[in-house]
Amino acid sequence: MQAAVQRPLWHTYLLFLAPMVLSNFLQSMSGTVNSIYIGQMLGTQALAAVSGMFPVVFFFIALVIGLGAGAGVLIGQAWGAREPHMVKAIAGATLLLGVLIGLVAAVLGSVFARQALTGLGTPADVLDDAVAYAHVMMWILPSLLVFVLFTQLLRGVSDTLSPLLALVVSTCVGLALTPALIRGWFGLPQMGIQSAAYAGLAGNLAAMAWLSWRLIRKGHPLAPDREFFAALRLDGAILGKVLRIGLPTGVQMIVLSLSELVILALVNQHGSQATAAYGAVTQIVNYVQFPALSIAITASILGAQAIGAGQLERMGPILRTGLLINVCLTGGLIVLGYLLSHWLLGLFLTEDSTRAMAEHLLHIMLWSLLVFGFQAIIGGIMRASGTVLVPVIIAIICVVGVQLPAAYWLDGQYGLQGVWMAFPVAYLGMLVLQTLYYRLVWQHQKIERLV
Repeated sequence: MQAAVQRPLWHTYLLFLAPMVLSNFLQSMSGTVNSIYIGQMLGTQALAAVSGMFPVVFFFIALVIGLGAGAGVLIGQAWGAREPHMVKAIAGATLLLGVLIGLVAAVLGSVFARQALTGLGTPADVLDDAVAYAHVMMWILPSLLVFVLFTQLLRGVSDTLSPLLALVVSTCVGLALTPALIRGWFGLPQMGIQSAAYAGLAGNLAAMAWLSWRLIRKGHPLAPDREFFAALRLDGAILGKVLRIGLPTGVQMIVLSLSELVILALVNQHGSQATAAYGAVTQIVNYVQFPALSIAITASILGAQAIGAGQLERMGPILRTGLLINVCLTGGLIVLGYLLSHWLLGLFLTEDSTRAMAEHLLHIMLWSLLVFGFQAIIGGIMRASGTVLVPVIIAIICVVGVQLPAAYWLDGQYGLQGVWMAFPVAYLGMLVLQTLYYRLVWQHQKIERLV
């Protein structure tokens, strides 16, 4: 920790942030290339069938992201205070709860897949394929959730390199297997749109095995050794603190995912071509939105470590540095997105009319991701101290009370493009309200360690 304090803050930020951004890039690239495989090798209807599962999977991932956010703050504070035994205890309790969530998600998701997709208004011509894909995807979800959660826990002790290297393993395995399963190469069975799901499972398992080996070899504080497995218990006191921070964050993520389900239902009313456009636009947006979220996570972890070390004077500089990096990184990606949008969308969509539709929709809302990044970073700084409830309420109000009504009204006024106009409106509302709460309330509160 002391070495990190001696570095310039921007340098500490980038050392932490760079592997995380690369990790997000690999995650997005894996999904992107799989979508390209499906769109180019199986057609637009197959892509539409897969696209319908994005919000459903995100719904369950949101719960784990919330847990990871809560545990990450506690682990960061314990790590800043140099208490490795508490780090293991927090990680063990959180990971076990994440496993249980994954198993429940697999059962409920597979049983109610058709009802869920039908309720979302999935176009009839792709419904059967979407359900078949959903069944496989939900059963491999536990391995995905465990992988996502464990990488979040590693970041709490400033280890962003191990998750990156694990994702390299996962991505390479997944991308090699997907086309092989689509075409039935090397004697493998042809699995159609389910190929990406099975390839993803193989990639996750390979990455977890490699990650375990790496952490044990290095004597990492979160290595899966005997002491770590002894900490795998549902400790009520620890989980109470994790849930106090993580549950509001998880609720926020769930509300966001539910709003995406509503948006998808609106989009589905315009037909399978619009659904395919939605899936392609989502892929591009991920490349910009995930790095913005990574900056917010970095701000939160660095803030938590500063609190644990008793260095509260660093909170302001951590916030300002995060906002500046958001301008440079997120802003740069937005510019690239506009300049290369026609070519990028052509990677997913082979029909000219669908690509033109997707490009227009992307241009409407892409710029607002810079605003999204600003408000996420401010929220991340407040989360470092355990302040989450009011920032979460602000986000929920902006989504439920602003974005969704605006999307319905603008859809009626301007058609499909109106749905995308609601995103900037919601993000601007979040930024204004988060900033006001930060300046008028949070800055005047007493900040104390939680563990």
